[in-house]
Amino acid sequence: MAIFQKSEKISTIDFVPISKIIVDSANLSEKLLQGDTRSVARAITIVENNSKAASDLMKAIFPKTGNALVIGITGAPGAGKSSLVDKLAFYYKNKGERIGIVCVDPSSPFSGGAILGDRIRMSTLGLDKNIFIRSMATRGNLGGLSRATVDAVAILDAAGFDKVIVETVGVGQDEVEIVKTADVSVVVLVPGMGDDIQAIKAGIMEIGDVFVINKADREGVLRTEKELEALLTLAMRPDFWNPPIIKTVATESKGIEDLSKAIESYYEFQKKGENLERRKAIAKWRLLELLQERLLADILNRNGTGAKLDRLAQEIAEKRNNPYSAVEEILK
Repeated sequence: MAIFQKSEKISTIDFVPISKIIVDSANLSEKLLQGDTRSVARAITIVENNSKAASDLMKAIFPKTGNALVIGITGAPGAGKSSLVDKLAFYYKNKGERIGIVCVDPSSPFSGGAILGDRIRMSTLGLDKNIFIRSMATRGNLGGLSRATVDAVAILDAAGFDKVIVETVGVGQDEVEIVKTADVSVVVLVPGMGDDIQAIKAGIMEIGDVFVINKADREGVLRTEKELEALLTLAMRPDFWNPPIIKTVATESKGIEDLSKAIESYYEFQKKGENLERRKAIAKWRLLELLQERLLADILNRNGTGAKLDRLAQEIAEKRNNPYSAVEEILK
């Protein structure tokens, strides 16, 4: 993302990348913590673009996080995740709560761009002052969550939102990382889509705290429920939680209240258990993510590394070199 800035020397408009704009982190974080929507949007843009101010900003707001309930919504494409998020947010809004929504869309491996189509489906929600919606691209992250997404959730949490809903890309086997940022992971299934073996293969059974069978007005819902119950008996959870199965018809707002109760039930269960090991595992994952990112950035910022990368890529494409030898050469 970039903004336009008028040049003093010439009467033309220069294109200035946002990473070059000087950001007053202290002032921005102060406004953000007061719940200013514009500051929230600007802060997310800063972490998305990974500008130098991002680190200072996150340091300032991190102590203020941990108050919001973070709900992760995941499932196969076409399961109705966006419709479910829409109705769930509307339900929470009617209870007088402030809702933050982060919709993660798959990005192009070539351009890095994303269609961000969920904003179209949730256009009516975006008009409400108590609901903040942000669409983000995965930026090639295999887990369906980019680093910036985790930071965006922290920003919304610090800004005083009561609930933060994260909707993943819904690409199948790569969505298990939602468990690393959400307090409650909701897995959305629909009757007649995919088989049970694929569900186990994707690791979905292990990450689900609440299971939703959406489009429950379709034929085959009872069979899907029975298969799911059978699969859950095979999945051994370390916390001994028995995930509930909720049937919904999101387009008609059916089952939304039951879903909210199931989410709250697991959240309360988790707080009683004070699952320190889970929090420690998540913290370790975050440390490794940031460490990998910083080390990679340091290597790529070295003088001549860009030209070397292009040369090695050309050699590999022409089969005059191999990726393994090329990596060793870069590290030397």
